[in-house]
Amino acid sequence: MTTLPRPAAALSADEARRIALKAQGFLGAPDRRSGVRGVLRHLGAVQLDTISVLARSHELIPYARLGRVGRRTVEAAYWQDAHAFEYWSHAACILPIEEWPHFAFRRRAYRGRPHWNHDLPDGVYDQVVKQLRDEGPLTATELGGAKRTSEWWDWSGTKVAVERALMYGEVVCVERRGWKRVYDLAERAVPSALLHDELDDAECLRRLVRLAGQSLGVGTRADIADYHRLKGEQVDAVIADSGLVPVEVEGWGKPAWADPAALATPPRGRHRATLLSPFDSLIWDRARTERIFGFTHRLEAYVPKPKRVHGYYAMPVLAGGRLVGRVDPAREAGGILVARQVTLDGPKAVPAVAEALVEAASWVDCMTVRVERVDAPELREPLLKEVTRALIAALR
Repeated sequence: MTTLPRPAAALSADEARRIALKAQGFLGAPDRRSGVRGVLRHLGAVQLDTISVLARSHELIPYARLGRVGRRTVEAAYWQDAHAFEYWSHAACILPIEEWPHFAFRRRAYRGRPHWNHDLPDGVYDQVVKQLRDEGPLTATELGGAKRTSEWWDWSGTKVAVERALMYGEVVCVERRGWKRVYDLAERAVPSALLHDELDDAECLRRLVRLAGQSLGVGTRADIADYHRLKGEQVDAVIADSGLVPVEVEGWGKPAWADPAALATPPRGRHRATLLSPFDSLIWDRARTERIFGFTHRLEAYVPKPKRVHGYYAMPVLAGGRLVGRVDPAREAGGILVARQVTLDGPKAVPAVAEALVEAASWVDCMTVRVERVDAPELREPLLKEVTRALIAALR
């Protein structure tokens, strides 16, 4: 049995929540000078997802922290000047380019896999690499086609080859164009000083464990492992040398580790009310979200419609450092943001949800907000009044 070190500090549940909020960029004044790129570095990973309702998840994440930053500005900040790359982290994520060397352990693991879900015809891999060298950057369609049939997972040989090259690290996704990956050779896309797999697995894992701890502020073994989808034993092997310190958190019931910098300065400040992407790193781990916020969050996009409780793409509302409700949004022609379903954590949540709705509408160029269903009927009229008040205030 492993003997755990004595905790360096004992934290209340409220202290742990505030440390987590600050680590995720939700306490204090937002760092507007470093902008979207600063958010990416601070979080270490921004998850991508195909669903676009209000906006795509990787746009929503800086919006939640910075406010109404332009959507084109967001895309340019991620992809211009070889600032970032896309790779497998928590899921498919945008990652700071300086972390390329620290994913060498995962590239090596992919190269060593004994089998794949797709067969690859002889010669196709080399052909794709050559075409990228001669003509790139290119999408899979430009390389010769992404699918053999209309079936979602029925990839063409070209698509299998380029995705395999991406996992191996020979090819990089350098941007998304109309949601399609744009591929280029790593030797062109990654700065030469970073283009290597020289770090051994232990050094890679130490770095990612420390980054996860810094981005979480405080977390359990499972929290830290989940951030970049490491195995528990990989965390165990390096956490003692990661720079994180053991702490005890009230009510958690499990050992935890914290970023010492997060412990050194008590988190202060507040943040505006905002809608959160279901894939935001503040809440992407359901167990952690329940433990920290007492809030059960589940994406219901893949749940059959009759079984949905909160809506297709219910977005939690963060206000005053708490999760106070949910909004399932849609957009309609004529500049209308529709709140198809609103769930409120009591009357006190009404002004915050209205504020978050109106600001989100402005961000996506909607002129008005229509509220459809409210889970508590007695709160419908108060919510409508607050939305109207916020719309009028926004026009002044």
